[in-house]
Amino acid sequence: MLQQHTLGLLHQLKLHGMAEAFEQQLSQPDAQELSFEQRLGLLVDNELLARDQRRLIRLLQLARLKHNACLEDINYRHPRGLKRAQMAALATGEWIRQHQNLIFTGSTGCGKSYLACALGQQACRQGFSVLYERTGRLLDSLHVAHGDGSYAKRMTRLAKTDVLILDDWGLNKLNRSQAQDLLELIEDRHGARSTVITSQLPIEQWHDYIGDPTLADAVLDRLVHNAHKIPLTGDSMRKTRSPIDGS
Repeated sequence: MLQQHTLGLLHQLKLHGMAEAFEQQLSQPDAQELSFEQRLGLLVDNELLARDQRRLIRLLQLARLKHNACLEDINYRHPRGLKRAQMAALATGEWIRQHQNLIFTGSTGCGKSYLACALGQQACRQGFSVLYERTGRLLDSLHVAHGDGSYAKRMTRLAKTDVLILDDWGLNKLNRSQAQDLLELIEDRHGARSTVITSQLPIEQWHDYIGDPTLADAVLDRLVHNAHKIPLTGDSMRKTRSPIDGS
């Protein structure tokens, strides 16, 4: 009865990891030979592990990553100029702690979105908040937000996200209103958060994409100067990739 009472209290306190470990100890005779301190340590360790797992699940759900990608599955065999050492350095997350940006450029099918999502998942593992957005759809939604009164709230959330992935940057030339929204977004994040860009356009053509020269200068100054730039080359990986290959 006392054991069930203790289990009930642990669940009531939302210490579900400790409750699970306590039940395991009760079902394992060998655990009874451990000291009180050892058994308590195992309970605490399991609680921390359970909390980390729940947090990771929550962060991944909020991230809404396009691909279920991870760094371990990245394909380095395809000749596209991707350097294993550079990805290993990015995997540490130091670029996020330093509030630096990351830019993947290259033709369609070279794996830009997959790589961005793989780093996004890695960031979630390290406890950072991540959000994936297609650039055009995001700018369209911000235009709507101006009209329904949700613009400030939406921009605040975007500004506070540790890693914002802007996929398909540069597909359609921006109008002045979109360029202004983009500048405000980048300005809010500059020096405080990290932004990941994937684009078929080389950086040299981004001025034309943004349109207004003044706004373009302001956006690029804040986005590019402290960015890790990874230009990808070669043919589309979709021509040769098997269903089990990482992008």
